[in-house]
Amino acid sequence: MLAVLGNHDFESSKAEEVNSILRDARVLMLDGDAQEVCGVGFAGTKGFGGGFGRGSLAPWGETAIKAFVQEAIDEALKLERAVSRLRTPHRIVLLHYSPIQATVEGEPPEIFPFLGSSRLEEPLSRFPVEAVFHGHAHNGTLEGHTMGGVPVLNVSMKILQRTFPDRQPYYLLELPETGTSPAEIGTATANIANQA
Repeated sequence: MLAVLGNHDFESSKAEEVNSILRDARVLMLDGDAQEVCGVGFAGTKGFGGGFGRGSLAPWGETAIKAFVQEAIDEALKLERAVSRLRTPHRIVLLHYSPIQATVEGEPPEIFPFLGSSRLEEPLSRFPVEAVFHGHAHNGTLEGHTMGGVPVLNVSMKILQRTFPDRQPYYLLELPETGTSPAEIGTATANIANQA
């Protein structure tokens, strides 16, 4: 199992404790890290807000605004470093915040800047990835695409329950075989469940 922390994990200033508990339970926690599992590369970080496209917040004015924007930039740089380290034929990105506006559609537009940031999309245009999974926008949309055509999936629990009401809330992504034997790559299937 792989995971990234989300905003609720930071609410009580206990993120390190949450991280430690999950690691003790053998969950591979990603925070700007790259991890290979059964021949599939995973890169992940929490991400941050800031808005999308022309609505992105700029680092100008008050110190608090500059700090907010810097957090989004720092998370995007973590993601870029993580993705750049992957040497696997298949690469999956895990985030909490969305890198595109399309998967937060359905939420009130006023809160879009707090649901993700286009800055997270930038590394996805520089390095090839198979898909991006995120949560956080519980009333958003299941699927969208980056400007480069990479599928972005909002796998928040409420969206999965709404989209697939007759089954357990998970999303199954089947990856094409790469010449590696099925035993080595677990039949090239990544089963990603986000309980956000």
